[in-house]
Amino acid sequence: MENLDSSIIFIKHDGLLTQNEIQSMTELLENDMLCNNINIGLLTNIVTIFIELSQNIMKYSKNENANCRLIDPSGVILVSRDDDCNYSIQSQNIISLEDKEKMEPKLIEINSLDKDEIKARYKELRKSGKNTHAKGGGIGFYEIAKRCDKIQYKFMKLNEDKFIFHLKVMAKNKTLNI
Repeated sequence: MENLDSSIIFIKHDGLLTQNEIQSMTELLENDMLCNNINIGLLTNIVTIFIELSQNIMKYSKNENANCRLIDPSGVILVSRDDDCNYSIQSQNIISLEDKEKMEPKLIEINSLDKDEIKARYKELRKSGKNTHAKGGGIGFYEIAKRCDKIQYKFMKLNEDKFIFHLKVMAKNKTLNI
């Protein structure tokens, strides 16, 4: 995970992730943001991104054993904020080569599109039914991209079939941008 010297860390979870833990962390995040008078639009975006990344960890994480394809809902998720209320949400988990090959083209496409193109692509995918979780995921990345300012990612090879997948999403507090 990235060095966060000048950031306030709201949530850091490293390990097994369950739906109950996601719910508890979401409530903590919402309460903290409301207490700090964060605008509701930004709050909604941060919570949605957090939930999407957490669910991706739960649904797609594997262990580092090259021969094991079982889901291991473990990983790291980190939410931080700087002094200007700009947010960083980071996740890291182990994925298979097959998952990498599905994700990487979507992430490359997302980073090549502007906001309007991302929204149009998202609508197109929703209408078509392609890229649903049942069909291998992917539409969640477009949901995240609609709600953030920047997505960075990297895949670090563990072995012939497993990668550490690190995703960093930045969402700026637009009320301070003049």
